[in-house]
Amino acid sequence: MKYISTRGGIQPINFKEAVMMGLATDGGLIIPENIPDVTNKLQAWKNLNFTDLAFEVISCFVDDINNDDLYDIVKRSYATFDHKDITPVVKAGNLHILELFHGPTQAFKDVALQFLGNVFEHILKEQGGQLNILGATSGDTGSAAIHGVRGKQNINIFIMHPEGKTSPIQAKQMTSVLDENVHNIAVAGSFDDCQSLMKGAFNDLDFKQKYHLGAVNSVNWARIVAQIVYYFWGHFQVSKSVEAKVSFSVPTGNFGDIFAGYLATRMGLPVDKLMLATNENNILTTFFTSGIYRRSEVCHTVSPSMDIQVASNFERYLYYFLNEDSVKLKETMQDFAQNNQIKLDCTGNHVDNLFESKSSPAMETYDTIKRYYQEYNYLLDPHTAVGVKVAEEFAINDIPVICLATAHPAKFPDAIEQSLGQDIARHPQLDKLQNAKTRCISLPNDLNAIKQIVSERA
Repeated sequence: MKYISTRGGIQPINFKEAVMMGLATDGGLIIPENIPDVTNKLQAWKNLNFTDLAFEVISCFVDDINNDDLYDIVKRSYATFDHKDITPVVKAGNLHILELFHGPTQAFKDVALQFLGNVFEHILKEQGGQLNILGATSGDTGSAAIHGVRGKQNINIFIMHPEGKTSPIQAKQMTSVLDENVHNIAVAGSFDDCQSLMKGAFNDLDFKQKYHLGAVNSVNWARIVAQIVYYFWGHFQVSKSVEAKVSFSVPTGNFGDIFAGYLATRMGLPVDKLMLATNENNILTTFFTSGIYRRSEVCHTVSPSMDIQVASNFERYLYYFLNEDSVKLKETMQDFAQNNQIKLDCTGNHVDNLFESKSSPAMETYDTIKRYYQEYNYLLDPHTAVGVKVAEEFAINDIPVICLATAHPAKFPDAIEQSLGQDIARHPQLDKLQNAKTRCISLPNDLNAIKQIVSERA
């Protein structure tokens, strides 16, 4: 399996090179040359446990790590989860909830970042050298990335988050990790500003090379491939047969999670709809219902991990939408950079018949949390509640709908208390953070300031 850039400016590379490159050196995103068709493997995969299924799915994209080593990486990655099924599926009303929050930081990012941290460690042990990870987070990616590489030799991690715009617990999960290789940076700005700073550093190829920069954001292909796994897993848990279709509802900000589902369908997983759920930051809903992708100001909401305007993985989808035409893709992204807007052909109210999309604002989110607790005794975090509300809008009889539960509700106690009038969202690991010591540096929204910190501490 070889990998290329959406913008066509790199020679094909192998998986390990793709992982270490992170963002492609031509400014594009790394994608596989071909998407494997696994239709004839579904029956054999249906009854596998999560770890074995993860190995089978991931190995379709990896041919430069031997199977024994790859299986060991996968096994160690999911040994850190606190549920025997890793990502269990539970029923709440007519919907199925795929719980992705049983990892060390109680967020779905752990599924990919525990794997990525172990892959980084394997490559560095094999090849030598050092890695300085530079990442941006709207909340959960940062802590999951930090917990994926904390204490690992020859790896430093620098995580930028928008100062004061994550939940207090999300901030504590990052800044309370005091390992010497962990550096938290609070940026005066939005998540989009943090993401722009990260891309600016990576696009300075001399700086990237000199300081051996690596990426943990969902621009890194290894994150996407690990997330593909739970779409197969969820389907197998609820479907009557491997041929039966299911739908998935995905609370969406950066488009990485739902893009993994898109790839799963291209691999042959029978999917009726991918329901793309947004909050007030509805740039993606606007696109899938009108063909217009237009940047606007970030609105800070009760579901902060989705408070994103420029979705970094959207370029990967556009590449396929534009029939894998790198020249057209590059022109489109340049147009967006210049005009903050692009418009693509749209038939009716659909850009792509695989996708349904709707926005669920804060009051609907609070109401959904309250209803599901009162009616089904199930507590939703605010991001998952956005996905559940949108799933209710598009659910069709006889087609199971799986809602991706992206975080444990205890990560957002204020939203739970606002919804229910009582503070009942608890998790023992999160309770321990209340009085934890923290370490963090505050910096302006300035690329030179970020580069200076990396150069001083790398």
